[in-house]
This record gives sequence, C-alpha cells and structure tokens, in this order.
Amino acid sequence: MSRSISHHPVLRRQAAVAQRRGELANPACEIGPGQDCRHPLVDESLNAELHRYETIISQRFLLIEAALKKISAIQHDDSFVQKAQDICQAMLGYCLPEDKLASAWVNGLDMPDLHAYCVFQSLVLSVQKANEDRAIWLKNLPLSSPVLRDMGYHTVNISPCADGRLQGLLPFILRISPAPEISVKAFAGARFDIEDDIADWTQAELQRLANEPGYDASLNYLKCVVYHFSSSSPCVEGCAAHGSDDGMAIDCAIEGLSALQAAIRNLYGLGAEPDGLVLGVDTDTDALRVHLPDGSGTVRAHQFLDSAQLFAETLPLGRVQAEQVLIDRVRAAASNPDANTVALAIGLLRANFSQLQYVIEHHNGRYTDVGHDEKFICAGEAVASLHLRNKYYFAHLSTVEEGAADLDVGIKIFTSLNLSRGLAIPILVHFFFDARVSGARQRAEQRCHRVKQAIQTRYQALHERHQIRCFLAVSDIGGTENVTPVPSSYSVSVH
Repeated sequence: MSRSISHHPVLRRQAAVAQRRGELANPACEIGPGQDCRHPLVDESLNAELHRYETIISQRFLLIEAALKKISAIQHDDSFVQKAQDICQAMLGYCLPEDKLASAWVNGLDMPDLHAYCVFQSLVLSVQKANEDRAIWLKNLPLSSPVLRDMGYHTVNISPCADGRLQGLLPFILRISPAPEISVKAFAGARFDIEDDIADWTQAELQRLANEPGYDASLNYLKCVVYHFSSSSPCVEGCAAHGSDDGMAIDCAIEGLSALQAAIRNLYGLGAEPDGLVLGVDTDTDALRVHLPDGSGTVRAHQFLDSAQLFAETLPLGRVQAEQVLIDRVRAAASNPDANTVALAIGLLRANFSQLQYVIEHHNGRYTDVGHDEKFICAGEAVASLHLRNKYYFAHLSTVEEGAADLDVGIKIFTSLNLSRGLAIPILVHFFFDARVSGARQRAEQRCHRVKQAIQTRYQALHERHQIRCFLAVSDIGGTENVTPVPSSYSVSVH
C-alpha cells in the first residue's frame, strides 16, 4: 500500500521546518497528496551503502574538535600526555605528536597546530582505509566504465567547479564508478585549461591507438563540464568564482566546452572533437540539470532537463511507467538525438533520482550546510580516493602562479571557515608520480616543496602569523602508494 506523505516522519519534519521558513516541504521536489515518498527507480540498497560511507568518513573529521576540546580541558592534569593520547586514539584512531603535548604545562597547547595536524591525519587515515571504505558501494554504482563504453564513450573527462560541495560528484550525484578511464579535474568556476584538455584528449587517443586491441573507431571521448548553483540562496551560496551569478556560471561552462571542441576540430579536422555535455548541480539538494546539445551540437543555457522536476513527475508511477516517461522526456528534449547522448542523459537522470531520495531521507531534503564547510584545501592534484561533499576545496595547479585564482577563492573561503575562529588554514600540497618513470617521485616531491614555498610567498602575511599549515604528499599514479608524506615535511607547522 502506498504511504502518504503525511505519515512519513522525515517529510513531516521537513514540512514543519518549511512552514517556519516558508519553503517547500521537500526542497528537492514537491510531492503531492497521496503519493508514496519512495521513487520507483531509486536504488535503496546503494543509498544505504553510501550513507554508511558518508557516516564513516564524516565522523573522522567531525570528532576532531570534540577530541581537542577534551584534551584542552585537561592540559594541566597529572599524566596529561598519556591521557591526551588515550582520548585521541579512542576518538580519532591515531595519536598526537609527543613533543606538541609534553610542553603544554609551560606554554599551553598550540590548538591551531594540533587541529591542522588532526585534519591531515584524518585524511591519511581515510586514504589508508579507502579500499575498505569504498568497497561498501564501489561495485554497485550503475554507471561503470563498461556501461559508459557501451554508451559509446572510451574516456570520460569531467571538469567540475573546485567547490567542496561537488567533491562527492562521482559516486553520489552522478553515480559514476571511479576508474582510470574516468578523470575529474576541478577548477574554480569550472574554468578548465583548454591547452591542458587538448593534451589530455591527445594522450587518451594515442594510448588507445597504441594499446587497445581491435581499436573501435565508433567510440568517442566525452568532455563533461559541471557548474553549480544554490536554489535556496542563489545570490550568496552560488559559485564563488562567479560571484554567485548563475548566468555567468552557466555561460562559462558552455563557452569552455565549445572552445575545446572548436580547438580540437581546428587542429585535427571535422569530427575529431569530443562529445560534450554540460551539467548543472543544485548544491542544496544535489538535483541535476542536463543540458542536451541540439542537432548542431550547440548547448543552450535555458534548455535543460531537471532531475527534480522529473523525479516529482514520475514519483507516483510504477517502475516501468516511470522508466518510459523518463526515456520519452529525454528523447523529446534532444534535437536530432544522438543515441549515445540520449542513453547517457537517461542514465544520469535515473541515477540522480537515487541521490534526490538520499538527500530527502538523510538530509531532510536540503543540506544543512548549503554553503561551504570544507576541512582543508588541496593544492596540486586531487585526492582520488576521497569522495564526499565538503571535505576539501580543490585548486588544480602545477604552479601557484597558474592556479592563483583558484587558491585565492580557497583562501577566501577558509578565512571565514577557520581564521574567523582562530584556526589555521590546512593546505595539502599533493602531486602524482609514475613509479615506472625514473626520478618521477623525486621530481614530484620537489614540486611539492616549490608549491609550498610559493604559497608562503603569495600569502606572506598569513604565513608570518602562522595561519597557514602545509602538509606535502605524493601518490603513485599506477601503484598502491597513496598520499604518502614527503620526507621531513610531515610536521604541519610551516614556521
């Protein structure tokens, strides 16, 4: 029997909050009377697995301040060092540096230093346990590399905004399984570098020609650009890199994709360009916009399919009916529909229905932290094994000069998040190396040190006040070594 909304406890709470705020009872979609709150196309078991993962990772970071407050309260007790280590081990799963505790009775604890240390340690612990943690959901995501290949794509390159609210983009919002053929490079405002993307496209195509038996010329490279917006606070909590101007965010995504396709077409001829897709994410609810290109390949800012609207429309239907409506809506929205694009749009929208249900059930329909709540900045190359909303702000760069705009946005965000509370800004400087290439690790470590020095120079006032704490790490792109501390850099203090 269908359960009405009035008898669903989560939505009853939402309705009460909404009445006070003057918002919809369910911000992700408006559910009518008598409709069941369970969507027929939702994967509830996968949602449960992802929620367990979210709880595990979040707890590692959420408990840091609670543990440090307990430790701060006993810093003049007898046997303080042992007591502090017992608290940290019990609550966080690791110990603090003895030298930072031993002198507490004289100088007091350097809480900003300890806080940054714990952030980095929780990150390292999450990376070390990534295979175990991700095994909960990794094999069950609907859009795997083989599935995307069946849709016609040998490689998928995704450029989202660097905003921490999009860090769960792959497994949560898009339900795409991480794989070597699926790369994510985030940039502030989704302003990806055209020349770098041409190099990525060239490398992918060259590797196929060199290494793929039975080269299939019908498969294509997909470039996906992801902008974001806030439905509840569009002028404040939208994309910081675009001044929360949604129009600018959309236009930038479309223009970047068009420029990349034109560049490859000009270099290698008509038809060489990658397929393209522009997606929009409402970071309040994780609802997805899919901008389908028209018959000429042009993407329009005002033309898109909205997963929240489709979720609401298909909610009262049976599974077969809901699936057919979704297919019909996508086909109707596509001008001269390409089979690959239609199949991908259907897959993304269907998968996102599960995420809308996830936010309804586990976050009361709208995230409490509609704004930024990241724990650290990652400068360089992203941590590939950590997939969760608002865990870190990412600035993709090789040098600080080229990534200055992204870093500046991150520093602005953490001025509010951390400096305003007396905490330092934790910055992970991270690069990959390929162990098969002689000297690659040493060069990656040297790059870490150069970027750290450049960060200290660019933000000299913050550095001199000890308000920036850096941790340097490298990862083997083809091996098991992941976020390994660079020797002699593990101390989180930069002074």
